[in-house]
Amino acid sequence: MGYNRNRGLSSPRSRGQTRSFGPSNNRRNTVKHGQYIDPARFVKVAKPIAQEDYVPTHKFEDFEIHQTLKANIAHKGFTEPTPIQDQTIPAALEGKDVIGIANTGTGKTAAFGVPILHKLMTDRQAKALIVAPTRELAQQIEQEIASISKNTGVYGVVLIGGTAMGPQLHRLRSNPRLVIGTPGRIKDHLERGSLRLNGFNFAVLDEVDRMLDMGFVNDVRQILSMLDPNRQSLFFSATLDARVNGLIQTFSKDPITVSIKAGETSENVHQDVIRYAGNVEKMDKLHNALINGEVKAIVFDETQRGVERLNKELLARGFKTDAIHGGKSQGQRQRALNRFKSNEVQVLVATDVAARGIDVADVTHIVNYSQPKTYDDYIHRIGRTGRAGKIGHALTFVAH
Repeated sequence: MGYNRNRGLSSPRSRGQTRSFGPSNNRRNTVKHGQYIDPARFVKVAKPIAQEDYVPTHKFEDFEIHQTLKANIAHKGFTEPTPIQDQTIPAALEGKDVIGIANTGTGKTAAFGVPILHKLMTDRQAKALIVAPTRELAQQIEQEIASISKNTGVYGVVLIGGTAMGPQLHRLRSNPRLVIGTPGRIKDHLERGSLRLNGFNFAVLDEVDRMLDMGFVNDVRQILSMLDPNRQSLFFSATLDARVNGLIQTFSKDPITVSIKAGETSENVHQDVIRYAGNVEKMDKLHNALINGEVKAIVFDETQRGVERLNKELLARGFKTDAIHGGKSQGQRQRALNRFKSNEVQVLVATDVAARGIDVADVTHIVNYSQPKTYDDYIHRIGRTGRAGKIGHALTFVAH
């Protein structure tokens, strides 16, 4: 597809990519500058809900899309679309604005990627912008779209923080027709004048609720206001609360809503607490929780420094671990994530940056070594496990 993934090292500036979590020594189960969460809310028996088999209305070969796209999709072994794809792709191909309510892992990327690629292949004046809340999600989107865009002649650029500006600037000078990026880095390029959005007539916002949670609302509004006013827009979110709905209604035209949410992800997660007294006991109990060779875990700690210390301690104890946080370059973060996905490491130690946009299907355990700032953050953390119909486990450390 000709993407430049721009994974080199750069200056540490990465506007809005992560949140800062200050240290907490409070024994009242609260996080500094966060909300008090009753430990009882961290205890829940998994109650998976049996899902009825979905019978799609279409097959991929039925969609009125370019034959090259059909061939690429068939080559990947896909014949029947997922529910979000089955209902979104036809509406998007008709030029309608769409609000998609769906969790991560439901096939959202192809749901908007297929209509975008068809539009770019059949309309040489078309340009598309895809906005995602995190670097990792932007890269996952790029990888999925690249896999279905072979031999299409469509090329684009990924604009994310933690990577060098130079290659991005070079790529933008070639006037790519598809831009994928995070709000902070997109805004950087807008301010530099290296990116102009007035000619972009197709826009996708993925995980809108996460973007707003991360404080991107003003950046997103500014970005949307600079696009072609006659654009087509697709919005995807796990929730549709007043904030999300207000933003969408402001920047869409008579959108249709496609909702395929099938209950809360946490229903598939067995949740419990680990009580401890003192740091030594806390570390020993973490060791015991991870010692089972069948465990594949993301362990959340509060600060970048805490993540580094915890990762070194686990390595010293013989665990195969790696670390990911906002202080690492994007190349370092991606390598750590790839090692975790490929099972080279058993444990990924992370700040909350890993709760947003990380799509690893076989995570067995989420461990909250430090508690999240809010209960919504807790739900999003534990949503990294209990996927694809499997039972996951969430353990939260609580001081006596």
